[in-house]
Amino acid sequence: MRKLKMGMVGGGQGAFIGHIHRMAIALNGEIQLVCGVFSKDAAVSRASGRELGLAPSRCYDGYREMLATEASLPAGERIDLVAIVTPNASHFEIARMALQYGFHVMCEKPLTLTLAEARELRALAARHERQFAVAHAYAGYPMVVQARQLVSDGAIGTVQKVVVDYVQGWLAEAVLAQRPQSQSQTENWRLDPAQGGAAGCLGDIAIHAAHLAELVSGQAISTVLADLASIGQGRQLDDDVAILLRFGNGARGMLNASQVCVGEENHLTLRVYGSQGSLHWAQQAPDTLALDRAGQPRLSLSSGQPYLCDAARAMGRTPSGHPQGYIEAFANLYRWFYHSMCGTGSTDALPGMAAGVRGMAFIEAALRSNAQGNRWAAIEAEVAA
Repeated sequence: MRKLKMGMVGGGQGAFIGHIHRMAIALNGEIQLVCGVFSKDAAVSRASGRELGLAPSRCYDGYREMLATEASLPAGERIDLVAIVTPNASHFEIARMALQYGFHVMCEKPLTLTLAEARELRALAARHERQFAVAHAYAGYPMVVQARQLVSDGAIGTVQKVVVDYVQGWLAEAVLAQRPQSQSQTENWRLDPAQGGAAGCLGDIAIHAAHLAELVSGQAISTVLADLASIGQGRQLDDDVAILLRFGNGARGMLNASQVCVGEENHLTLRVYGSQGSLHWAQQAPDTLALDRAGQPRLSLSSGQPYLCDAARAMGRTPSGHPQGYIEAFANLYRWFYHSMCGTGSTDALPGMAAGVRGMAFIEAALRSNAQGNRWAAIEAEVAA
């Protein structure tokens, strides 16, 4: 299998997530960044490309130019995939054009600004037979895959309750006041509806929590009751989220997400309770998974151990006791994506187009629930399967 060529849109000087994507592909050595548009400012884009060691001829001024030019190159020279790491409002148009030119796509979440746009991309990817992945990186942790397998194997019985928390503190006003102005300006597009869309914290981190809850439990969220708040003074978008969940099998759940909790960094935890046991995983201690079974001592499972399922062992990149983290999880996502493009290996845990569409269905149901006075709202049936 040859090394694939990637172009990137976004992720230039001062950006966070583009650098994460680049480190992830570097860990694998299966995909090479060869071109990009790294900023809406052409000078910044070209300067970013120079810093990354790219050929000047492949540091483009705009994504339309990049996609058209790359599509015109000989098959052995053009890119195979596009990574979209821009603010939310531009995801749809860039992804649509990339698919129309025949490129595979890795896109940051949320997939689009609306469910209708997500459905259009789904149809377009199917029509052009292109692979599409959404960057739900937490799916790439070995112990998340192990938890998913344990639930599937019936180790905790029938899933009855799911509790997921994702809390940060970086948007607390007292914290923002102490951050460098340049850093705040780079990140604060998330507070602008024109760039971030109608969902703030909901679309930034609650969507990750919902995806994780469904992935591990094996159950689709069917209805939600959401209470969205804007605690920061003068904010137009939510920065604090509380959602009650109902799952397709009748299980209940709770999702708590906030970006205004002083003292919290990236506190993502998942608890899945079944009729015979439960599982507990925390992203800030990702190499362990707690397994409780009725009447038995708690088991603490560790990554890299021979007792893990084949898929979880295959994701290990260091010996047991040598911590793996966020970059390695992102790299696992890209490894799955590489295999999906090449048609090799198992990629069933890869967050693909279905995950992207479901994410938008979840966001729209939560927004509708909140707008209707915190009433139960159903997630669109066509993407519930």
